[in-house]
Amino acid sequence: MRLALIRRHSAATGGAELYAQRLMEALVRAGHAVTLYTEHWDQPPAGVQVRTVPASGARRLRPIRFAEAIDAAVKPADFDCVFSLERTLRQDVYRAGDGVHRTWVEQRRRFAPWWRRPFLRTAGFHRAMCELEARTFDVRSTRRVIVNSAMVGAEIQRHFGFPADRLHLVRNGIHVERFQNGQRDACRARFGIRPDEHLLLFVGSGWERKGLPQLFRALKQPELAGSRFRLLVVGKGRASGAPSQVVFAGAMADVENAYAAADLLTFLPIYEPSANVVVEARAAGLPVVTTVFNGAAEWLHPGIDGEVLPDPSDAPAVARAIARWIDRGPVRPPADLPAMSLDRNVRETIEVLEQAARERIG
Repeated sequence: MRLALIRRHSAATGGAELYAQRLMEALVRAGHAVTLYTEHWDQPPAGVQVRTVPASGARRLRPIRFAEAIDAAVKPADFDCVFSLERTLRQDVYRAGDGVHRTWVEQRRRFAPWWRRPFLRTAGFHRAMCELEARTFDVRSTRRVIVNSAMVGAEIQRHFGFPADRLHLVRNGIHVERFQNGQRDACRARFGIRPDEHLLLFVGSGWERKGLPQLFRALKQPELAGSRFRLLVVGKGRASGAPSQVVFAGAMADVENAYAAADLLTFLPIYEPSANVVVEARAAGLPVVTTVFNGAAEWLHPGIDGEVLPDPSDAPAVARAIARWIDRGPVRPPADLPAMSLDRNVRETIEVLEQAARERIG
């Protein structure tokens, strides 16, 4: 299959960009001819042809300018399928890995301080993104849409009326084996974690969206006053009000060791389409405390391998959930590892792309 793949740029720590990199590698291994259309990409996989599409202008206009430039650069007749990982104007298949921007703005307004809420509604960048998004989810622009959680699929139907029979749920996949061989004792020693301390783990950048401030507030609640625990924060961001139990690790290339060292992943996003950190934690055997605003919560079986909370800002409820898992001691609930594999994700993705290619011919 001759495939055009669209993504604006790469980022060293971006989950969506790392996914795109791994997907392209797998597509090439499967024998498909992949052409990447991008504004900039560091170290594309071997075998991928790269075509640079520049986009200029102010920040609020860049996504639209890129979408317009892509529309002019990509000639659909040259490909069996045009596959976009970006909000663009015309494609056979769009993967909504970034979720629904309109929902993200709603959630930011919900959890932001009162004085910030009017600005979030009227900001030029958000208005432009919502307008572009509406064009992407127009059935005249996009043949089929891949979502990585049922949550995102429901949002697309609710806001845009996109037909359910043209939505495909393909859950994220990871390299499972990587997260089963971490070095627990060595990593705990590296960060000064004592054997009798229960280690909580937070992994991610963009701390406001992913709930680190809410987690800090929860750790200060009286429900956890008698518990011996530490919190290891992996990733980059700005945070204030960290309790004394917090250890900032920065970005970790060997993050699998952090999962091995930990006893519970605590991840409280206000909006996350489907956080890979949940899948990584479960592959490592960790239970997870997260929120209903995380599509990856659909992987969990509450009470067995984690808890799904309705409100990340309810600090006492978050603290009680964490306390329950601390009281249980270190546990390693089993996980459905084949379902978590990147191979499964790639296979299901290719099935959707091939279906769209057949529809174009027919």
